[in-house]
Amino acid sequence: MNTLEAIYERRSIRKYKADAPIPEEDIRRLLTAAMMAPSACNRRPWEFVVVRSAEIKEKIMEVHPFTKMLQTAPAAIVVCGRPDLQEGICEGFWPQDCAAAVENILLAAKELGYGTCWCGCYPAEGRSGLLQQILDVTSVPMAVVAVGQADEAPEARGFYDETRVKYL
Repeated sequence: MNTLEAIYERRSIRKYKADAPIPEEDIRRLLTAAMMAPSACNRRPWEFVVVRSAEIKEKIMEVHPFTKMLQTAPAAIVVCGRPDLQEGICEGFWPQDCAAAVENILLAAKELGYGTCWCGCYPAEGRSGLLQQILDVTSVPMAVVAVGQADEAPEARGFYDETRVKYL
């Protein structure tokens, strides 16, 4: 699969095959892809929490209303921002940097045959704060990414819209 195919074929998956675990090697490949994302001044202001525990996934679903797909997803990768790692001219770019890491996870997962769903946390302060407690982190939970073998095949929702393009 080439990059454009991965981009065009990627979908938000909300139903997973619960009996299809993800090997540790594939989780590591997804995290490696995430950490290859560009970041302002190469500060890499992120950390990742891999959640496989049914109990922790249940707690996440309780505080984040849009993560119900974790009931069947065998894993979640929570991308957390580290604003403390950016100073000077790089300060404040951590949400963009973490978003690039999330997108790399989504595309790498597609390449590996997995489905994903990106569930935003930050800038919803209450949501991020509650997830910090659940995950026992001081970094800022920016996104929860559900990962697993897809048990659905939704149609594409994205499309090219000429009205949103200006050529100069």
